[in-house]
Amino acid sequence: MDLLHALFSDYTLRTVALGAALLGIVGGSLGSYAVLRGQSLIGDAVAHAALPGIAGAFLLTGQMDPLVLMLGAAATGLCAALFVDGTARSTRVPYDSALALMLASFFGLGLVLLTYLQRHAGASQAGLDAFLFGQAAALVMYDVYVMAALGGTALIVMLLFWKELKLLSFDAAFARSVGLPVRVLNGLLTTLLVVAIVIGLQTVGVVLMSAVLIAPAAAARQWTDRLGIMVALAAGIGAATGVTGALISASVRNVPTGPTIVLCMGAVVIASLLLAPQRGVLWRSWQRRFSQAETPSHPPDQNARTPNVATDPTDL
Repeated sequence: MDLLHALFSDYTLRTVALGAALLGIVGGSLGSYAVLRGQSLIGDAVAHAALPGIAGAFLLTGQMDPLVLMLGAAATGLCAALFVDGTARSTRVPYDSALALMLASFFGLGLVLLTYLQRHAGASQAGLDAFLFGQAAALVMYDVYVMAALGGTALIVMLLFWKELKLLSFDAAFARSVGLPVRVLNGLLTTLLVVAIVIGLQTVGVVLMSAVLIAPAAAARQWTDRLGIMVALAAGIGAATGVTGALISASVRNVPTGPTIVLCMGAVVIASLLLAPQRGVLWRSWQRRFSQAETPSHPPDQNARTPNVATDPTDL
């Protein structure tokens, strides 16, 4: 009860919980499309590619404004996603290899820029390295407002293009045959995923952001076959685990918030894989045992004729 009271009365805990809930809603909703399209690793690549954008934005402006840093992260993250797509389309490099190449290249560039800033920018750059693993406790209400504005805009765009994105996710060939601009829709969906990623970098960091994008959607997929229900479930799971992780981190000394949130999401994924109806491992095991218990066992009929067995080698 004291912890729940602190959730509404303590400014820091309330701010962190709001930020984590917003991140879970946006990441879970938009991550559903990445899961359905088999592009889960794009989140990892874009998150790592955002690091040089953060460092570059600070290097150019000298400001630690979250909006400026997010715009820099979005720019390099979107460039990385477009490079991956272009490389896979125009060369013989497979899509997963292109992802790995861009992830390592952009992340390496980001580490070089961070090292340069640490040696030349003085104390003003303190805090940029927190984007590697996140620093949720440093969130203020202005950060939450920026996250809400960018994430809310992404969700509104998703709803406006719901039918087109749904068709693109399930049957891109049919979408192309009916005249939909598939390449434009691909770019739009990639942009929305980039927005979902960059708003969470300060909370969970570059390394763990892909889990926030994928884990709620992967858990929700086990419970339903409907896209609308899956998106709603993923948003709810993301929000609930975000707030739960923030509360656990606040109640246990020296426990980081971002990794705790990811661990809560992982626990929900494991529970879904085990218990989800029709798909859960334990559910299917229980269903098999129940069906076997209901199947009546018939003793063999003693009057049934036994088929003749060939004894002549010429009959074999």
